[in-house]
Amino acid sequence: MRSAPYAAAIVALCAAASGFVACDDATSTSGDTSDGLVADATQDTAAADTAGPDTSGPDVTGTSTTAGVLCAYSQSVLNSDESVNATSTAAWSCTDTTRSLAANGLPDHEVGTFPNANNPNAITAQTVAVDFPMAPAITSQTGTTVITVAYCLNGVKFEVGTAGTCTDAGACSAIGNGGAWRMEAVGEGSFDFGNDDSHGHVQPTGTYHYHGIPEGFLTKLGKGQAVTLVGWAVDGFPIYARYGYSTPTDASSPVKVVTGSYVLKTAGDPGRPSTDIYPMGAFTQDWSYSAGSGDLDECNGRFGVTPEFPDGIYHYYLTDSFPFGQRCVKGAVTGGGGPGGPGVPGAGVAQCADVPAGMPCCGDGVCGGPETKANCPADCK
Repeated sequence: MRSAPYAAAIVALCAAASGFVACDDATSTSGDTSDGLVADATQDTAAADTAGPDTSGPDVTGTSTTAGVLCAYSQSVLNSDESVNATSTAAWSCTDTTRSLAANGLPDHEVGTFPNANNPNAITAQTVAVDFPMAPAITSQTGTTVITVAYCLNGVKFEVGTAGTCTDAGACSAIGNGGAWRMEAVGEGSFDFGNDDSHGHVQPTGTYHYHGIPEGFLTKLGKGQAVTLVGWAVDGFPIYARYGYSTPTDASSPVKVVTGSYVLKTAGDPGRPSTDIYPMGAFTQDWSYSAGSGDLDECNGRFGVTPEFPDGIYHYYLTDSFPFGQRCVKGAVTGGGGPGGPGVPGAGVAQCADVPAGMPCCGDGVCGGPETKANCPADCK
């Protein structure tokens, strides 16, 4: 059952325009933890045998195996940060067909102050149980949009986009109001979602999650300017942060900061709220994919070699440039993960029975959020 009083409180907190308070995508399950003491972690970093395609570039086909890579990664970290003050746990395991994550969703690094003026939610432990295909395969050349796109090794989810929308008139809501204009949480200053330095914040469920590069987690890994695996996308392909090889298929080439291939439009689309109020870049629609303008494809991925996959594999990146991380996946999503995540009917679109009233969901009669004709025909005719 959805709680009307709960939704009313959230709507009141998330009223837009002036005095905007961010509660964004409040429909999924995950958690967080922050900076703590020494982690009790084990990592199996043996390189996997891969059977991926022998071509480079974004349009690749075939199936790759991720067997033998981080299959025994686990951690239990006391995070003494005042916004967490609990132990972050994450355990990864593999079978012949499935990679599994069991975690409590708490970050293992320092986080911002939560609640805060622009994010009124406190971090709480979650139940994270997600399965990923061990042999991911490209099933879509253009990608399938999902809400929860990946999970960090520490068990915290990545939701790069937001559920926040604005109407043509410029009325905005962080939880979505049926408006056509999707609000951005990273890279511009029009909307303050209360993010911390790791581009993370908290949903009304108490779920801490990332909208961009998890800087605190990278600091803990301490690898510096290196090609660094930070998690797994929900379709089973690996996800890296910021750095990649200059020549995607040559591990001896210099490491560089990888960039997305989206460019800012010169003018807003018809009906867009005034740029005098919301400058270009404030909305997702202000950006367009331009193949070759950066290093990555429309899902912020590419085929290439990495330290864990010396024979090459399709993989995603978290970037400093828009779109900051993948907003879509090229492979099939077969695992579970709760509302807003893999395994939910509608490829990441939350079902109305699972979310508070007023939250965007498949079946509410409004075509919005990540809903499309393909994943929510009930709403999108």
